[in-house]
Amino acid sequence: MLQDFFKNLASFGYFGIFLITLIGYSTILFPLPAALFVFSAGGFLNPLILGVVAGLGAAFGEMTSYGVGFGGRKLIFKKENIEKLEKITNFLKRKGTFFAIIFIASLPFFGGDLLGISAGFLKYDAKKFFLASFIGKSVLHLIIAFAGFFGISWIKTLF
Repeated sequence: MLQDFFKNLASFGYFGIFLITLIGYSTILFPLPAALFVFSAGGFLNPLILGVVAGLGAAFGEMTSYGVGFGGRKLIFKKENIEKLEKITNFLKRKGTFFAIIFIASLPFFGGDLLGISAGFLKYDAKKFFLASFIGKSVLHLIIAFAGFFGISWIKTLF
């Protein structure tokens, strides 16, 4: 039943893929293999546009884990510990946190939720996190979309 829902959603083209990646990256405890849908859609949609659209949906989805981390910081730490975390965060910002987020977001099979929760917990700038996540997830989904484009085309030549 759930599989049929996502298959029908994918039939909506780019908008369907945007929604699938949005939902897939929004869920923290129930992961949805959005990459499989991006790979499959690479066989019939423009992989360049597909990768960017999927990256955008994924970046919006990652904002839920960022929000969990941002909201949870006040529940877990005392004020003096938060001040120490802010010093560490400022140090990381000067040393390239933005590029580290891009790199980590572009890795397959990495717990992106942990990245978002950590960034929110450390009170990293939400706009910068979104942009870095968008770039990293777009790179990841561009690779997946092109793999689908060439992979499915190659499989079709075999049959």
